[in-house]
Parts: sequence; structure tokens; C-alpha cells
Amino acid sequence: MTPAIYGMSGLALTADERAFFRESDPAGYIIFARNVESREQLRALTDSLRDLHGRDDVFICIDQEGGRVARMKPPVWAAYPPGEAFDRLYDVAPASAIEAARANAHALGLDLAEAGITVDCLPLLDVRQPGAHDVIGDRALGCEPMRVAALGRAVLDGLGRAGVVGVVKHIPGHGRSACDTHKELPTVTASESELEADIAPFRTLAQAPVAMTAHIIYSAWDSENPATQSPFVIGEIIRKRIGFDGLLLSDDLDMEALSGTIPERAERAVAAGCDIALNCWGRMDDMVGIAERLPALTDKGAQRLRQAMASVAGKSVEADRTVLLARRDSLLAHAGARA
Repeated sequence: MTPAIYGMSGLALTADERAFFRESDPAGYIIFARNVESREQLRALTDSLRDLHGRDDVFICIDQEGGRVARMKPPVWAAYPPGEAFDRLYDVAPASAIEAARANAHALGLDLAEAGITVDCLPLLDVRQPGAHDVIGDRALGCEPMRVAALGRAVLDGLGRAGVVGVVKHIPGHGRSACDTHKELPTVTASESELEADIAPFRTLAQAPVAMTAHIIYSAWDSENPATQSPFVIGEIIRKRIGFDGLLLSDDLDMEALSGTIPERAERAVAAGCDIALNCWGRMDDMVGIAERLPALTDKGAQRLRQAMASVAGKSVEADRTVLLARRDSLLAHAGARA
């Protein structure tokens, strides 16, 4: 198995994609807006990926956060609020905010499960910091670590109730970034003691099944390499200090925070300790290059992948999406934070 997650070029697999995916056997796939048109079309696409592998538990992920980050959009699918909505409610009623976040994630997860999507790149555990770039902004669940962890746990629980695996991101924390990692590489100069606040939510939820790294240099830990490609940050901070032993994905390799060719970026990420390299854009030359450069998924990585997909097996809770959304909205109304 190739330790990579690949994107696709369009609404259905091309003949070249089908042949390549069958041969390279990637760890998973990611869905983007270019792959989404209708309920029937999206389900047919994800079914075709399962057919290639001959099993139901294929890692098929999406960035469906709510707010400005949503690949499945109205009018076909419901709109969901960003993390900030639950943060505002937490100011008024913490227990209600947790309940609303869980109901929201459960309903969102039902949408994904119906479409055959098994993994959502949610929740963000990035602790929002004043003066930082708004690339995180209202996507964050708050600026206080324990609040972020409490709401993040509710999101993981809600997704799990729909049979969808959650991904905590962007470990070890993206809340201090002064620029957009899609465009450039930020350096965070906070001290080790200051960074304790950033890693706190990840430490609290260290048993999460999957995490995604940040393309950020933390000068207190490694002044040369972004976390995604830093053996020290992955080995000493993420694995040891935070205690995360689940499946570790890189953030998107195509982001301009990283340098080198896409296959070179993938190779550096996996060599540094990422289990899987995430390549979103469905460009065949890049995907072939990644498959040629990367070793096979390690036994430990394969175990983590199996455990991640098994973490929600049998945990689905039957629920009415309409009832869940009504419950969420009645709770959010207390903070003037309707979806």
C-alpha cells in the first residue's frame, strides 16, 4: 500500500485514475468541490473507490467543516456553521455549546455517510490567537485550550455517531500563524512555555484516531523544518510530548508553504514520521511521482490506519437529521449564532 492519499480530477474516475489507483493501492482518497455535483453522482464516485479495493472501510475523506470550508454545498446539502458559532454559545452556556456541537457534527456526519465518505478533516483544535492571520479565524473553536478540547471532543463524538472518523488538526497547532500556509511558510517564534497552550487540546484528545500536521516552523522546536517535515516535531512533540499515537497525515502537499517538487515534499514528510502524505489535486504526474518515491506503508502505519477505520465501527446512532439540526439551532439561538 502506498502511504498517500490522492485526489481525483473530476466527477467520476477516469480510466487512467482507475488503473493507477488499482496498481498503486493508495491508503485513501480526498474529495474536493470539483468532485461534487449531486447526491447520486457523489455516491457513485465513492462506491467506485470501494469497488477498486473490494471493501467498505476505504479511507475517503473530505474537508467539510462548515462555514467557509465546505466542499458539499447548498442547495444540495445543508449549510453548517463555523466553529466560532459554538465558541460564542460557550460564553453563555458551556453545556449547551457542547450539545450543539455534537448534534451539528452528527447531522453533518449523516450527510457524509450517505455520500459514502468515511472520514472528515474535522475538528480543528487550533487555539485562536489575537493578531494571527485569519486562515484559521472563525474556523477555530475558541481561544482557550480546554474549551477547544471540550468542543473538539463533542465534534469527534458527533461524527462517530454517524459512523464517520474525525481528524484533529492542525497538530501541534496552527492558531499563531501570521500568514496563510496555502501561500507561504510561517515561522512561529513563541517560546516552549507559550506553545504549551497550543498543544494542550491535542494532548487532551491524544486518543483521537487521526491527526493532520501543520506546515509551520516552530523556532522553539526546529528552526529549519516545518512540522510536517520535522523529525523532531513529529517524534518528540507530537508522538511523545502530546502522546498522539494515531494515524498521522500531512497537510496538503500542494500548499506553497512547502518547497521542492510534490514527490519530494511527500518523501520528506514520510521520512520525518508522517504515516501518510496528503496530495489533494489529482494531477497524475505528481501522483505517479509520489508512488515511485515513497516506500510501502509501514506495518505500524497500516495498523494505525486499520484502527482508525475500526474506531467508529458499530457506533452509528440512528437519528433524524432534521431533528438534530433543529436542536442545534434552538441551542445556538441563545447566543445569536444560528447556522
